[in-house]
Amino acid sequence: MKKPTYKLEKALEKDGHFVVGVDEVGCGCLAGPVLAVAFHLPLNAGISEIHDSKLLSAKKRVEIVEKIIKKRLKWTVGIATPQEIDRLNIRQASLLAMRRAVEAFEGATFVLVDAWTIPNLKIPQKGVIHGDQKIKSVAAASIIAKVIRDYLMAEYDLDYPGYGLGKHKGYGTKEHVSALEKLGPSAIHRMTFLKNLIKI
Repeated sequence: MKKPTYKLEKALEKDGHFVVGVDEVGCGCLAGPVLAVAFHLPLNAGISEIHDSKLLSAKKRVEIVEKIIKKRLKWTVGIATPQEIDRLNIRQASLLAMRRAVEAFEGATFVLVDAWTIPNLKIPQKGVIHGDQKIKSVAAASIIAKVIRDYLMAEYDLDYPGYGLGKHKGYGTKEHVSALEKLGPSAIHRMTFLKNLIKI
């Protein structure tokens, strides 16, 4: 698969825009928040390894984020809680997390979004199908989001032991479902995701 390019960002920057890419992670999980990151990737950042986060190992994702931190590149985070996911539904909660991430990024004048367009956003945007595979700033946002959320789930593993959250990050593995059947849901489980899976 081809690596994402800087083509769209470069064209928008020529028009005077300060561009951020945004993506989210955690939509398919049974537990934990959905987490989005908005990220500005300068043309001269010099990070060649950026790719769709799903195609990179956990170690490589962390290495890329460490490079981003070392270069002092800016990102912002938006989160939608398990309770918001249950109240709104996962799609609307994901869009909310992305809007929160973008609104926290001061100075952005154009947003490139993976797949969707974000409701009620006050600056121009473009949703691109498979944006995390095609657009470099969106791919980088997906990497940062994945690393942050993985770390967060490892922390939740300490608060809610027995579910294996640090291992499966909240996804519906056999181990996770078995733990749910034994322990019942925790405070960070998405109840609407569990209603057809276990007896609550």
